[in-house]
Amino acid sequence: MALTVCSVSYPFAPVTADPAGGAEQVLSTLDRALTAAGHRSIVIAPEGSAVAGELLTVPAPDGLIEGNIWERTHAAVRARIAEVIARDRPDILHLHGIDFGSYLPTPGPPVLVTLHLPLAWYTPAWLTPERPHTWLQPVSASQAGPASPGVRLLDPIPNGVDLDHYRPGPKGDRLLILGRIAEEKGFHDALDAAARARVPIDVAGKVFPYPDHKRYFAEQVAPRLSDDRRYLGAVAGEAKAALLREARCVLIPSTAAETSSLVAMEALASATPVIAYRSGALPDIVEDGRTGFIVDDVAGMAEAIGRIDAIDPAACRRAAEQRFPLSRTTAAYLDLYRELAA
Repeated sequence: MALTVCSVSYPFAPVTADPAGGAEQVLSTLDRALTAAGHRSIVIAPEGSAVAGELLTVPAPDGLIEGNIWERTHAAVRARIAEVIARDRPDILHLHGIDFGSYLPTPGPPVLVTLHLPLAWYTPAWLTPERPHTWLQPVSASQAGPASPGVRLLDPIPNGVDLDHYRPGPKGDRLLILGRIAEEKGFHDALDAAARARVPIDVAGKVFPYPDHKRYFAEQVAPRLSDDRRYLGAVAGEAKAALLREARCVLIPSTAAETSSLVAMEALASATPVIAYRSGALPDIVEDGRTGFIVDDVAGMAEAIGRIDAIDPAACRRAAEQRFPLSRTTAAYLDLYRELAA
């Protein structure tokens, strides 16, 4: 049976084939999988998005994301959802944003909410929705573990990566940190660790137009840059794959309770070891001493950089093939869509 699935993105980050955010990357992957399987995929996302299915846009922020832009954008999302429900009668609404409670529709089609971020970051009432036929989907056991009593979660569906897109290749001498540039992602710690280890590093990622993110980059990242510690800006597609493939290792000094890490999975698929902090699901993804190292601070990260050549790149690739195939993730979601729509 062909399904109609309406996916609703976080309305302040565009959805593309290779977006900066993990939530957008998962949504884009599922949109392509639905379309390839002959289902109808409708995506509500900000202007500037590009999808495989049908795109309904909401206005993209012009300038900093602050003030009443939140309510205006949420109102636009609510209007788009109402339009899809009335016109297309979707079998499933799939919400991906941390702000999903601001546009959760009144009773109607089944709603699946994938929780991409730590549970503590969500408005508590949104995790116990009174709306019937509403399910909350975690992405890892680590994320689901701290759930409060009364928060009913489905079994986790782990993220996966495209093993054909991320492939092994010759290594260079530069380290890499890649992702959304925000204080909790620890870019300043990565730069300090690389400086201590006296190893060059590339910094790649997007600075989203939030005042705190702009301030963090200006005050904590930019002053640490140099010829050996260079900022490349946002990267995607083959440029991103090449950076991951050629890096000596990838640093992930996040202090957030990471629910998953697509960057770590992509690095391992590229046969590139990872050095990560002991945060959230990162120790579940990076096998200490086998596919990289788990450390606790800048000094530990700098020391691990000196040992990274002891990690076998082939073991990293094998781990990705065994543990993070994208096909497993998409199959699980398509099965879940059929179950919830029945």
